Amino acid sequence: MLELTIDEPDELVKVAHALASHTRIGIIKLLLQKPNLNIIEIAEALSIPVSTAATNVKVLEEAELILTSLQPASRGAMKVCSRNFDDVRMILNPIAFYKHSNKTVEVEMPIGHFVNFDIHPTCGMANLSEMIVPEDEPESFYHPDCRTAEIIWFRQGWVEYRFPRSVDSTANISSIEFSLELCSEAPNYNNDWPSDITVWVNDVEIGTWISPGDFGDHRGKLNPPWWSDTSTQHGLLKTWRVDGERSTIDNEKSSSAVLADLNLLAKPYISLRIGVKPDAMHQGGVNLFGKGFGDYAQGIIMRIQHKEE
Repeated sequence: MLELTIDEPDELVKVAHALASHTRIGIIKLLLQKPNLNIIEIAEALSIPVSTAATNVKVLEEAELILTSLQPASRGAMKVCSRNFDDVRMILNPIAFYKHSNKTVEVEMPIGHFVNFDIHPTCGMANLSEMIVPEDEPESFYHPDCRTAEIIWFRQGWVEYRFPRSVDSTANISSIEFSLELCSEAPNYNNDWPSDITVWVNDVEIGTWISPGDFGDHRGKLNPPWWSDTSTQHGLLKTWRVDGERSTIDNEKSSSAVLADLNLLAKPYISLRIGVKPDAMHQGGVNLFGKGFGDYAQGIIMRIQHKEE
């Protein structure tokens, strides 16, 4: 989340200007649908000249709303764009906002810190230095070195994490969300390999995302040098959220489960389970990315918003 206040006028003006354009909003929407696009692809999708696309990308880049990188092309290099934030918050009255608004508690869980699992091959994991355990041996997921994992993959089943609740048992919680980078799991990689990936919170199903593939279209920005170019490279950053009215995935309704169904204050921890159901239409597996793999330098981030009394 990008949070700006009126006490940061230069940054506020820059971001407000970047968002004050239908073309630039269109570029951001495109990058929600496909996380990495070059200038020519953006121009073609929006039916605008390449020069116009390049100009608007530069404005978004300067506002840090998107990230760009140069990648080899048939003629020289091409600029590839990806989004940088899911949310932008502009606070025009900081005193009133912080006095009366929700407070946010954030906890980041390394992907190797799972507490339970039920997985089936193909499966494996790696850290920044090497493959941690033998591939396709689910029992090896009990090995203590798994806690160093920065990428985990499995074809069937689930993994479970337990987050500290981090708010008082009397807290007035207004929402909970989980942000993580993930994709399908195919041999090597396959950009067209759908998988129905489901998330449960405290054993309550809150939504299924259909991952379009196991991505290898570009090398993951964070991948260590030893990681093969023929292996999975990156995922998409997705956010599951539950509030008092519904559950969503990237702000699109995913289920009718609401906060009251999760019973968040009943235990000192909050369970998060990620997997593919046995009866899923697309059983294409899961890749989970930590800070050292993929395109986003994060583990699994839980955010709880609660109201101040």
